[in-house]
Amino acid sequence: MKGQSSVTATSTVTAERLVGLVLGALGVLAFSMSLPATRVAVQQLDPWFVAFGRAVGAALLAWAYLWITAAPRPTPDQWRRLSVVALGVVVGFPLCTSLALVTQTSAHGAVVITVLPAMTAVFAVLRAGERPPPLFWLASTAGLLAVLAFLVASGAVHGALSPADLLLLAAVVLCGLGYAEGGALARELGGARTICWALLLSLPVTGPVTVVVAVADPPRADAVNWSAFGYLTLVSMFLGFFAWYAGLARGGIAQVGQIQLAQPVLTLVWSALLLGETVTPASIGAALVVLTCVVLIQRTRSRAPAVPGR
Repeated sequence: MKGQSSVTATSTVTAERLVGLVLGALGVLAFSMSLPATRVAVQQLDPWFVAFGRAVGAALLAWAYLWITAAPRPTPDQWRRLSVVALGVVVGFPLCTSLALVTQTSAHGAVVITVLPAMTAVFAVLRAGERPPPLFWLASTAGLLAVLAFLVASGAVHGALSPADLLLLAAVVLCGLGYAEGGALARELGGARTICWALLLSLPVTGPVTVVVAVADPPRADAVNWSAFGYLTLVSMFLGFFAWYAGLARGGIAQVGQIQLAQPVLTLVWSALLLGETVTPASIGAALVVLTCVVLIQRTRSRAPAVPGR
């Protein structure tokens, strides 16, 4: 009976990790268009409006979701942790990337954002108490180097460090913190409620800033730019986090976070499908290397087991 119980428990953990992996992949797929969409939006819209306006729109959707589901209010400790999530993914990352992509390309931004999985893993250790084994760090580093090598070879990175790069690095740090804290909190609140409460908590900041910017510089853009802004609001700032935080909670923050290694390659795939750019053999090779590294990462085990999310 004990052996059978052990097998059942192992199967349950494996199933949870698989669900976490699938949800995390959906989140990465949603986020893979964030930088290109931001780059398009800031060509005609103020970057402060792009950063905070999408958060306001997503907050209205969040309020509707929480009202319909009759979600209970977070505890005081959960509110404190939600403020960390809000700082990282609702305010910090959108603002820093919007300002950076006024002068930089999304391809260049993808190079810097490549270090986000590693930053998420670091904060998973510091904030969520996870302890990935050495194989995890080895596979993560290999995946990071593979993506960087591909982007350098494809000409996506060039020139010296610029103020835009510093903004992108700040975005990486803040986003890694927000991902790790949100993933841990999603084990208690669930992925959807975590981002929804964080969006509402940010509204006293994002709302007034959006109004001030809109009055000072009334937003005017064509259908393409507004569509990019709509994607950032509905998908990047709202629905994508439903899957992403739920995946981090179920599969482990450090491990599921490494699926982001595929994000720069996915961004280039979107460029090929939507903009007609050629996908080179090098991109296919890089994708296969990254996929191998992700599989190796998923075969490792963290010392602190993940708690299933809701």
